[in-house]
Amino acid sequence: MDRKLRIGIIGTGGIANAHINEYKKFDDVEIVGGADIVPGKAKAFFEKHGIKGAQAFESAEELIKNVEMDGVSVCTYNTTHAEVTIPALEAGINVLCEKPMSFTLQQAVDMVKAQKKSGKILTIGFQPRYDYTRKYVDKIIQSGELGKIYYMQNGGGRRRGIPGGTFVKAEYAGYGCLGDIGCYEIDQMMNAVNYPKPLSVSAVATDYFGKNPKYWKDPENFNVDDFSAAFVRLEGGLTYVFREAWAMHADTLGDNLWLGTEGGIKIVTGFNGTKMESRVMLFKDVCGQQITSQVLPSYPFDAYEMGPHANEIWYWKVRDFCDCIKENRPAPVPGSQILYNQAICDGIYRSAKLGKEVYIDIPPID
Repeated sequence: MDRKLRIGIIGTGGIANAHINEYKKFDDVEIVGGADIVPGKAKAFFEKHGIKGAQAFESAEELIKNVEMDGVSVCTYNTTHAEVTIPALEAGINVLCEKPMSFTLQQAVDMVKAQKKSGKILTIGFQPRYDYTRKYVDKIIQSGELGKIYYMQNGGGRRRGIPGGTFVKAEYAGYGCLGDIGCYEIDQMMNAVNYPKPLSVSAVATDYFGKNPKYWKDPENFNVDDFSAAFVRLEGGLTYVFREAWAMHADTLGDNLWLGTEGGIKIVTGFNGTKMESRVMLFKDVCGQQITSQVLPSYPFDAYEMGPHANEIWYWKVRDFCDCIKENRPAPVPGSQILYNQAICDGIYRSAKLGKEVYIDIPPID
């Protein structure tokens, strides 16, 4: 492609700033339009970022109808991801959709159907995929060095970290901590083992902190989860224990751990709220001796070869989307894969509401 990529942004709230800041770094990209349902918001957004010539609209429909675009970032509320993404794909536009993929499993299925029919890219915004440490952990697990992975669990969470705004309103966000940071954890755990199909979920979700004026400023308007936990059964005899919190009386819910028949690996997270780097620990038996070792990421021999954006995960999330469009490559984080992530989120939500285990039935997408 000789000309510049023509990119649009739908939804010009907080997360859209992270997208446009990266697009502005690329000489081969021009921002040509955007939309937001709040009158004047898209126009003000472009003015703030010094983008001249971009057309601003008050609906995604108007933007898609009136502006020629190669790709679009969907940065709207979680509950509207599907209703915005599907028309864009149907119009022949490649889509980078923010996480979580959608709210319901059916919405995610409809998005994948639209992508397959259009032949365009649908990639989901999981930027931690580009972290060096995470990529190295994936490489070790997928090499088979740990044998058959039979159990995994994620920890993390925040001692205090409720984001506020539309994040705590179900009509916009759908989920609370599950959709905000929980889906990241699900992706990290599932991608390392090549996303096996989820079969069933038994979950709980609570709102003890968000509903308590001692801990949250506006409990009357808080109606999502601030803590979620689940026991997930996956295809191939793999068990996954999920935990996530926006607020808790602890520094962490634990480390991220994968257990295999020939070894184990865990990411030991730094104390919540500090800048400590995570550590990766490997557990193996070598010549009859139990060995515990720290794994260091493998960087290029010449550090300068990595370039100025070596581990800037947001940069690579947006850059990879652009390069896939230009080079006609498959989506870097394909919606067809993240469909399983959404199935787990949907299962956690349903199970917590019903108070019992639920089975996951993913409708056909062909």
